[in-house]
Amino acid sequence: MKRNTSTTFLKGAVILMGIPVLALCVFLLPQIASVAFRESQQNGETLAYIVFGLLAIMYVSAIPFYIALVQAFKLLSFIDKNKAFSQISVKALKTIRNCAITISGLYVVALPLVFVIAQWDDAPGLAIVGMGMIFAPMVVAVFAAVLQRLLQEAIDIKSENDLII
Repeated sequence: MKRNTSTTFLKGAVILMGIPVLALCVFLLPQIASVAFRESQQNGETLAYIVFGLLAIMYVSAIPFYIALVQAFKLLSFIDKNKAFSQISVKALKTIRNCAITISGLYVVALPLVFVIAQWDDAPGLAIVGMGMIFAPMVVAVFAAVLQRLLQEAIDIKSENDLII
């Protein structure tokens, strides 16, 4: 079977996208949690609970992120197998869209926590970063929705042409 180098490259890119998030979840977020726990033990501040809430949302958002990555990998496999114009591709794009909307929604819930931390640390740039974490998945969701609609229309046109011929 002939391998397409562009889809192989994109599959590698999908895998490389997952590695930093995995490293973040395994190494950096537990360190942040331990520092927040130590600070709450020493100072008795309630800010640690806000950090724990934010970390929990970040961990939960990793689940739809990896689901979307798996669906993107499957979509590239469908392209390799010449099954790009099929309902399973439409379903994969729908799943990617829903995952992106879920991630964005989780970060909308986390935004008040980010504002509290930004006020406490006197870092207004943190609020902008928090809003960026909302808009980036929304861009992916809109793009996946547009591709899903276009692919569905192409499948419909293809099936009509198959019936005519």
